[in-house]
Amino acid sequence: MSAFVTDLFQSIFTPGPTSSLIVATNASFAALQLVLFLLLLATYSIHFVVLSFLSASLWWAINWFVNELNIAKAEEEKKKKRLEETAAGDDTETEAETVIETGKGGAGFGSKEVEVVAQTGQLKDRADSGSKSEISTEDEWERVSENEKDK
Repeated sequence: MSAFVTDLFQSIFTPGPTSSLIVATNASFAALQLVLFLLLLATYSIHFVVLSFLSASLWWAINWFVNELNIAKAEEEKKKKRLEETAAGDDTETEAETVIETGKGGAGFGSKEVEVVAQTGQLKDRADSGSKSEISTEDEWERVSENEKDK
């Protein structure tokens, strides 16, 4: 019995459900159900039926969760074992190239060619054309629209 208590105490600090922790949880819920049943017999109160139902639901949910964790752990171990087997059979290191398709038929959403635009005219410094406050945004937009008409 002392070995079980020691194992139970150590299992608290171990991640995941351990067998001693599951046994202790199931024993505690069974004792709770017994107490709730005895209280129901003693008082004939509907409250103990509701509490018993809630306790049973929680008990079932905990056991279901532990079962799901065990299934996930088993699947993870299978995957790990498969990876180890494939790694052991593969002695050479290879690099893989990832190919990303950009749409239907390999056609992307944009052009794959870059158009080179020749520079026309000279670049002017703003300081040459007067003070910064004299040049308005409207004038700048007019210049841009004139340059577009030239093209």
